Amino acid sequence: MSKTDFDAIVIGSGPNGLAAAINLQQKGLSVLILEAKSTIGGGLRTAELTLPGFKHDICSAIHPLAAASPFFNTLPLQEHGLTFIQPRITAAHPLDDGTSVILTNSILETAVYLGIDRKSYLKLIEPITKNWESLLDELLAPLHFPKNLINFTQFGLKAFLPATLLAKKFESLEAKALWAGMAAHSIQPLNNLATSAIGLVLMASAHAKGWPIPKGGSQSLANALASYFVSIGGKIETNFHVKSLDQLPSSKAVLFDITPRQLLQIAGHRFSTIYKWQLEKYRYGMGVFKVDWALDGAVPFTSDKAKEAGTVHLGNTFAEIASSELATSKGKHPEKPFVLLAQQGVFDDTRSPAGKHAVWGYCHVPNGSSKDMTESIEKQVERFAPGFRERILAKHTFNTAQLEEYNPNYIGGDINGGIIDIRQLFTRPALRYSPYRTSEKGLYICSSSTPPGGGVHGMCGFHASERAWKDVFAK
Repeated sequence: MSKTDFDAIVIGSGPNGLAAAINLQQKGLSVLILEAKSTIGGGLRTAELTLPGFKHDICSAIHPLAAASPFFNTLPLQEHGLTFIQPRITAAHPLDDGTSVILTNSILETAVYLGIDRKSYLKLIEPITKNWESLLDELLAPLHFPKNLINFTQFGLKAFLPATLLAKKFESLEAKALWAGMAAHSIQPLNNLATSAIGLVLMASAHAKGWPIPKGGSQSLANALASYFVSIGGKIETNFHVKSLDQLPSSKAVLFDITPRQLLQIAGHRFSTIYKWQLEKYRYGMGVFKVDWALDGAVPFTSDKAKEAGTVHLGNTFAEIASSELATSKGKHPEKPFVLLAQQGVFDDTRSPAGKHAVWGYCHVPNGSSKDMTESIEKQVERFAPGFRERILAKHTFNTAQLEEYNPNYIGGDINGGIIDIRQLFTRPALRYSPYRTSEKGLYICSSSTPPGGGVHGMCGFHASERAWKDVFAK
């Protein structure tokens, strides 16, 4: 076999690209990461988008799956500058009456706040949290026969349900509202099959590991992963935009932390007809419209509990959120969209000048939407935090096209690398024995367009690199 420049090359430095590169470098290979932008990180980037001294997370901000990741937890990231901050109140869901229902690290505390639904909540979540670590290993993996079939089946029977159906387990407006906000992270209509899965995972993760915030911004997590990778001999080159395989140094394997659309542009001519056809049929989901604010003080929520939460879900009732998400999936722009708001500065004073706050919020929009949703988003915040607009010093917005320009993986503003509905839950990006293999020997896809999908956990990259290791190197 001829000498190569590197054993493996990874295209893209998002959490999955970094995980793939680290795993292969740990196995004694020589690995190069190529990143098109001037900074590494993909969705893990932080920048001064509004005013000097205000650090805004450009995409991912709160990291429940990073804290729970079976692979990231094996890495000495604290030694490379990463500090996680845990809000005491993981998430708050304000209601129009001025109160909030909350999710905390304590399953019992959360259940108490649900009143008449206390027992129903415990019955739903306790079995999942009890077996959380072993269950998460199964969930953050490609389709396979589970090691503990009973535990996995118990979870699967609940997770497979549409969120609208599982909501019927609760009686109170408060419990239903909390559930709606969690399930809406699936970025699809709540009456879709398996929309309960993401809500259950997020709730269980809060009780097991919390929803931590990286001190200094999400870039801190990317920097820690990159620092560790370089410390074990890995190499990173930025400002290297790969448009063709001919640009690459020689290697035995190439792993792409990109989605099917870009993969077809780079390597489509090398793929079999059927694999190329499958990638062309890959579906992208709803996009997001995002606003970052520099504020002269914290968000003045009516609810004190909302003031103390790392994440705030704005949408009032289950019915309102379900209606909003369904309308968006049909190409409409609801007047009262479901808004996810992150207020990292409440817990991290490195994010803004003293007394000020850098706050982030987004709503779902139809894929490729060009509509400015700033007014609708700010009305939703003002609805639960009167006086919010008076505290705005500056703002920055991203529509779907601007998000895709910032990160080409966000096709039409889809931050999940493709819709994660029942049709693409396990067969992303194509129906194959291994979803990470392409039809061309030595080429692999390791992005969130592969199982287990979106989220900052690195497991798409880990499993893709394991596949590449077995196919190419462990012989």
